[in-house]
Amino acid sequence: MKTKVIIKYLGFVVLFNAIFLYIAAAISLSLHETSFTPLFFSAVMCTIMGIFPQIFVEKIDEVSFHEGMAISVFGWVITCIVGMIPYYMWGGAFTFSNAIFESVAGYTTTGSTILSDVESLPKGLLFWRASTHFIGGIGIILFVLLILPNAKGARSSIYRSEVSGLSMLNFQMQTKEIAKIISIVYVSLTLLETLILWILGMTFFDAICHSFATMATGGFSTKNTSIAYFNNIWMEITISVFMMLGGTHFGLIYATIRGKKHNMLSSRVVRTYFLITFIGILLVAIKLASSHIYGWRESFRHASFQVISLVTTTGFATVDTTVWPMFTIGILIYFSIQCAMVGSTTGGLKVDRVFLFYKTFIRQIKQTQHPNAVYVTKMDGTTITAEMELQTTVYIIVYIFILLISTLLLSAMNIDGMTSFTASVATLGTVGPGFGEVGSMDNYALLPNSAKYILSVNMLLGRLEIMNMIALFMMISAKNK
Repeated sequence: MKTKVIIKYLGFVVLFNAIFLYIAAAISLSLHETSFTPLFFSAVMCTIMGIFPQIFVEKIDEVSFHEGMAISVFGWVITCIVGMIPYYMWGGAFTFSNAIFESVAGYTTTGSTILSDVESLPKGLLFWRASTHFIGGIGIILFVLLILPNAKGARSSIYRSEVSGLSMLNFQMQTKEIAKIISIVYVSLTLLETLILWILGMTFFDAICHSFATMATGGFSTKNTSIAYFNNIWMEITISVFMMLGGTHFGLIYATIRGKKHNMLSSRVVRTYFLITFIGILLVAIKLASSHIYGWRESFRHASFQVISLVTTTGFATVDTTVWPMFTIGILIYFSIQCAMVGSTTGGLKVDRVFLFYKTFIRQIKQTQHPNAVYVTKMDGTTITAEMELQTTVYIIVYIFILLISTLLLSAMNIDGMTSFTASVATLGTVGPGFGEVGSMDNYALLPNSAKYILSVNMLLGRLEIMNMIALFMMISAKNK
């Protein structure tokens, strides 16, 4: 791997962050807030860090796959580091560990927070906090792909290192075209939701911040009690619809709009995603109503919002789910592990992988019954190779292994079992809220600093789909031997 190649492209990543830092600083300046200096200083620093490599590193002719992987992984890491600087400089609740945690939670669209009083933050800092969701939601790397110079293999190598093989099944075009499609869908849906929420009564500032968080399936709110603050069923319905869209493969959304044959309506995986979510809503609503926690109407309202919020890894809240019956908590934990679709802004195992694992399991049963028969696994008409089936199975095993390890590490710090497990689930799946001490109306502030660092790594692993970080670490380790 050529270090200069990696540094040059990381410069583009940092410059992209600078754009939003300048906007946040401008908001802070116009309102005469204390956050202007931290935001403006961070913006200038990012500008310098981003421009220097473009000046002093010569033109790159080719980018290898391994270099693309390094750009992808280190791009996320350096983004999270520069993103924490405004928090740390502003101070308040943002100690070093808290600033790192909040930055990682924003960019990875996890939405976990250490803030007890979100509303005490200046609007400039609140906008920056929401911007980390917007930047990280689609993946800063994909945004950067749109402006990359045409070095040989640059876009394809970086894109292939950024996304899973399953998500590319629905794309049959060049990498830059894919990046354009994803960006158009993402930005268009964000603007549309902002407009609707504004019409429904949110201030424009709150509308854009919550739209950033919704389409990124992140969950940072400008209010201490999240969406419960507004107590508006039409806002909840709007946000629920856009959360579901945020959890759907963007390529299929684009294909549906363009009237192409293979779209959301024809995709069996999309139908499975919607059906499983509906069944979850129904089961939770029935349990809530039968337990006399709410009436039937309120049960369905809260069940719908909370199930969709967790299955899409958004993490918005309208009620405190930690007081719900254990049956409903179990369903919500399952959805926090499964989550939504590949090719979306969500984390977790992804429903596509669960669907493929199920089909692989059925194929293996048939193969056991009829050893000489030849069976082929297909998803939405596409034949799945044995290699992809193996990759999916290994990914699920590694995911569960990391989940158990992080749970054990947290429990070793005398954190109770429910908090340890669900905090690990929520951060590895980039969901946000868990249960126990990190419930939907609580935060991560009381956890030890060491726990916050572990959970920050979890969030990065979940956002980068685990394998990239492990593969890069092994390559670097092998090179140093």
